[in-house]
Order: sequence, then structure tokens, then C-alpha cells
Amino acid sequence: MTCKDKLTSADLAVSQIPDGAIIMIGGFLGCGTPGFLIDALVKKGSKNLTIISNDATTPNHGVGKLLKNEQIKKLMVSHAGTNPDVKEKMNAHEIECEFIPQGTLAERVRAGGSGLGGILTKTGLGTLAAEGKQIIKADGQDFLLELPLKADFALVCAHTADKMGNAIYRGATRNFNPLMASAAQQTIMSVKKIVEIGEIDPNNIITPGIFIDYLVEER
Repeated sequence: MTCKDKLTSADLAVSQIPDGAIIMIGGFLGCGTPGFLIDALVKKGSKNLTIISNDATTPNHGVGKLLKNEQIKKLMVSHAGTNPDVKEKMNAHEIECEFIPQGTLAERVRAGGSGLGGILTKTGLGTLAAEGKQIIKADGQDFLLELPLKADFALVCAHTADKMGNAIYRGATRNFNPLMASAAQQTIMSVKKIVEIGEIDPNNIITPGIFIDYLVEER
């Protein structure tokens, strides 16, 4: 794939996302959320999606828009208290929701992107989070085995990228985006600004372009 192949529109980038896809979405309570791409996915209307994200944002922002549009079958999040629609849809048995401790969520995504077989953690031992999971003893201590998370697609955003997709972030918008960019079969990134190759200092690149399949400039 050449750099020209990566540059596309939001509509074209999400047009390949089918019903039933597993999608990772970057961001933390709207900070660093790829809203430009989410709006395009709402427009496309893909259904029965499994969404892996830190949270469900709010009813009219980010992941909340997909939920409001009845596109989500399952949510895998660290919390959803900022979006009352999640509670309503769970109680009505309209969606499935899996809650994952935030650090565990991040490390499971990292494991998926790194090709690891899982991670060991004490978080969740003796709680509902441990139900059905394997406990492994290491160095005389018990740990939960948490399996890696992967996705069909990742929707992420950065502040600036060159035409190969080498990207840098601004402040806290970095959050889950670099992890998720590495853990999907195809990654779609939206950015505020696209520059020529070589304009970004290689020492400042956070997400290498090798992880980015499609690049969209927000307009």
C-alpha cells in the first residue's frame, strides 16, 4: 500500500465495516475519541457491532451515538456510568455489556497488538471479574489469566500524521489510541492535519504508519 492509497474520506473508510464487526474505538470520555469517523459509521448504519472502548461516553457523543442509533450488540468497556442509555438497554436486554477493569482493558489490548497469549493480573481476584477465568500460580501467588483483545477494525484519531500514517498526539488524547491502532486487522485514523513525509521528527512519532491502513483528514 502506498501513501496515496491510505488517504481517503471518512465515508469510504468505514464503508467496508460490515454488520457484526468487532471495533475498537479510542478515546477517554470523549477526549481523543474519533468522532469524525463515528459520525460516518452512524451514517453507514452497520448493525450488531461489538464495541471495545474505555467507556460509552454520553448519549450524544462518541460511542453514545452508535448506541443511540441501535448499532451496538455488545459493549466491552471499563465503565458506562456517564451514559444512562447503557443502563436502559441492558435492563431491556437490548445489549450485552462486559465490564473490564481499566488497566486490564488497556493491557489486554496491548497484548493483542503485541502478539502475546495474555497477561497475568491480580485485579479482579475473588470478584465477579474472575468468573470463568483461569487462575495461574506464579512465584507463589495467584493471578488471573486475561486473554488478549483484538478487533476487525480500530477507529482512532491523532493530531497530526504524515501521508504514511506516522502520527503524533496532543496531550491526553493519546490515551487508548496507540494501543488500539496496533490491535486490529485494519486501522482507520482521523487527524486534524496531514503533512508530507519527513515533516515529523521521527523521535516524536508515537504510532508508526505501518499500523495505519486508512488515513482521513477531518474537515
